[in-house]
Amino acid sequence: MFVIQIPPAPAPVPAPISTPSWDLTRGLIDATVQLDQPDGNGRRTVGTGFLVDAPRPDGTPRTVLVTAAHVLERMPDSEARIGWRIALPDGAWRFTPEPLRIREADRTPVWTRHPERDIAVMEIVAPEAFARAAIPLGWLAEATEFDRWQVGPGDELLSLGFPRGLSANRAGFPILRVGRIASWPLTPIAAFPTFLLDFPVHAGNSGGPVFWTPGARRLPGTPVPDHPFIAGVLVQAVEVDGEGLGIGVVAHARYVREAIARMDAAAGP
Repeated sequence: MFVIQIPPAPAPVPAPISTPSWDLTRGLIDATVQLDQPDGNGRRTVGTGFLVDAPRPDGTPRTVLVTAAHVLERMPDSEARIGWRIALPDGAWRFTPEPLRIREADRTPVWTRHPERDIAVMEIVAPEAFARAAIPLGWLAEATEFDRWQVGPGDELLSLGFPRGLSANRAGFPILRVGRIASWPLTPIAAFPTFLLDFPVHAGNSGGPVFWTPGARRLPGTPVPDHPFIAGVLVQAVEVDGEGLGIGVVAHARYVREAIARMDAAAGP
């Protein structure tokens, strides 16, 4: 009689635990916040911002808010609101906007504006969960990123924002949109500092991140980056005679890096 011994089944390998804030698209959603300022007449100025983990020159941790400069410039009061979200024990979320100082008492802006592009950055104190969710500085595309990864017209990019002040739900999460690059050439960025993205843009989208993740489609045969990257910041909608064309203008992410460097230079040693 032959006895066949069946080896015991291998112990299950635990699935890797991923930190939600680094989980590609989910991580960028976590890092994106609504900015708004009521005008006292039942209306409000709304924009989008996102958080970047940008250590100070001495290496100490720092959370930087990035948005379109015109979003803050169109808010006349010294305080805006930033839309934090809090996870509750039962799995629900609570939207908890808090004051955000954007001007000093003498009306001096707290933010740093890029000298040529519609981009503003400012250091903020964020709740711990949002500080952890801030995207790495290294995810901001460098000037050569598009050439390196052969990014071109027709490639898909994603964008997050709050069109007309709307959020994806009562918890205040941003709305995800998908568009295709609609212009050429894209480089060198000194000659082409902005590019067009084919998707509907509304007030409130300004300042949102435009980014690539492996979930987005690319043209066949092009190389695939090894990590997500922020391609730029949505700064404008294309209009002709007051009519929106369903096209957004995106300022290259390199200018976010330059704005952060300018902020550091102004702060001094």
